[in-house]
Amino acid sequence: MKILFAIKNMNNAKGGAERVLSFVVNGLVEKGHEVTLLTFDERGVDTFYQIDDEVKRVSLGIGRAEQKAGVMETIGRMRAMRRVVQVRKPDIIIPFMHSMFIPMSFALVGIKTPIIASEHIVPLHYKKKQHEFILLMLSSFLVKKITVLSETVRKLYPRFVRRKMVVMPNPVYIHPENIEEGEFNPARKIILNVGRLSDQKDQKTLIRAFALISDKYPEWDVRIAGEGENQTFLEELIDKHNLTTRVHLIGTTHHIAKEYRMAQIFAMPSKYESFGLATAEAMSFGIPAVGFAECAGTNEIVDHKINGLLASRDKNHIKNFAKSLEMLMKNKKLRQSLGKKAKTDIVKYQPSLIVERWNNLIEDVYERG
Repeated sequence: MKILFAIKNMNNAKGGAERVLSFVVNGLVEKGHEVTLLTFDERGVDTFYQIDDEVKRVSLGIGRAEQKAGVMETIGRMRAMRRVVQVRKPDIIIPFMHSMFIPMSFALVGIKTPIIASEHIVPLHYKKKQHEFILLMLSSFLVKKITVLSETVRKLYPRFVRRKMVVMPNPVYIHPENIEEGEFNPARKIILNVGRLSDQKDQKTLIRAFALISDKYPEWDVRIAGEGENQTFLEELIDKHNLTTRVHLIGTTHHIAKEYRMAQIFAMPSKYESFGLATAEAMSFGIPAVGFAECAGTNEIVDHKINGLLASRDKNHIKNFAKSLEMLMKNKKLRQSLGKKAKTDIVKYQPSLIVERWNNLIEDVYERG
């Protein structure tokens, strides 16, 4: 089957949705499908995540993919997308994230190729972007199905949209990498966070929580992997709490598996998540996670006191988070028992199973026309 995947940016994008797309397209190629990947990227540049050589690339090169597009750029991209579909004649089109499936669904009005939109965020994301949410609601009438990452997330959408939504969890897999001697100090214990440096991921809560207990546990450090708009603020916050030798912003890395292997605790204080891919990846390495009970994308993965800990996001959320971290920091046996269960619980998200679910959905939509 000829499948056209589309996503805004793959050359410089380093997030969870882009990682997931790479797993899915590679897996579908292995199943014998003819896969094309369309992006707004500059032509002739390699993707951040590895894409199978059998995947055909179509890079539109209109505007800068990593930046917000203007009206004329958007119109130009929509026209180009329509031409690509008319020329390549795919059997199914799968645009990832609203930044792609909204403009694509409108661009292809009148073309009968079925569209499966893939949403990777929760409605709370649109709280201050009502116009985007309205466009998303309108685009739902132009697609056959919309994938979301959990049943909890699906229930957050209006009923008329839910009828088209199907749950499609993210695949969880990290290529194993060995840690060479000298790459880390075994005398230091690590609390790891992985995610965009943003208000949504709320790394400031992690830093403030660690500041409350850092003096009691001088052998522990925090490592935060990611880039984003809050980097300067977080650097200043670290300096304010005199934690420059204890809390490290390490940026984006191609060797995230090594970070997971070095960590004893994974901390994800996000305000909201659609799935919590980084949390699941950490758990696949047998690392117990700490998150907030009110975060849907976290509480579906982390089972309190079974494979991790969930704190309450109330007015004392920083102290609550610190208390949960401390509970694990001072108890090695608890870390080991929760981590062992975490590794077992994540098996159901292995890539081969998720790719098979995608394959079944694609075939079902195609057969129904």
